[in-house]
Amino acid sequence: MKFFESLTRRSRAVGSVVCVGLDPAFERHNVSDAAAYLRAIIDATLPYAACYKPNIAFYEQWGIAGLRVLEQTLAAIPSDVPVIGDVKRGDLGNTAEAYARAMFEQWGFGAVTVNAYQGRDAVDPFLAYEGRAVFVLCRTSNPSSIDLQGQPLENGRLVFEQVALTAAAWSPNVGLVVGATAPAELRRVRELVPRAPLLVPGVGAQGGDPAQVVAAAGNEPGTLVVNASRSIMYAAQGPGFAGAAAEAARRLRDDLAAAATPA
Repeated sequence: MKFFESLTRRSRAVGSVVCVGLDPAFERHNVSDAAAYLRAIIDATLPYAACYKPNIAFYEQWGIAGLRVLEQTLAAIPSDVPVIGDVKRGDLGNTAEAYARAMFEQWGFGAVTVNAYQGRDAVDPFLAYEGRAVFVLCRTSNPSSIDLQGQPLENGRLVFEQVALTAAAWSPNVGLVVGATAPAELRRVRELVPRAPLLVPGVGAQGGDPAQVVAAAGNEPGTLVVNASRSIMYAAQGPGFAGAAAEAARRLRDDLAAAATPA
């Protein structure tokens, strides 16, 4: 089954467009306890998660031991639940092929985030994998993203608008990363590419508003996943952390659904 078909099915099954980010904070864990913590988060949030998204940097920070935590974390996610590898890879030729081989053949991600700054030939090796998908960075949620992504082009478009149009035309297996902290730009991307799947980080700890996300991009299953990491993983400390994570995921699911319901 193709990734976006799997994502649509899962999203409909749980009535959710929530993507739970699995990003263990260095200051909160020893590498020896991270896997158990992440497994508890997965078990608690499973009823509300359309998919999961581990950011590989949070595992690489511990070296080989951290990669073993990633391996254990991926094994804890049920096989029918989509997983996005947040890796932001971007390179050329045989380097891009090696990245794609690592992400899809070794780690087994259903989709990955990629940086398309170098153009299509940096992305094609990932698209060569049948059934897998990529989310191209388009308008990211960090404050200085506008320094480059908001620059005007000679054709009258802004850089992020051109990225959206260009990348979405490459393949039906291309989605876009657009941050929740830029709702006007999110709305513009949805206008330009109405059917493109969007991965929207930036709610929760970064301050994005779920209602603004839905108003800008809709919430049709398969065309939107809204990621939250810290606000779910660390909703509480101590013995009740898993229950608090479940409640945070449920609340985000319900807030997104309520925003889509006519008054």
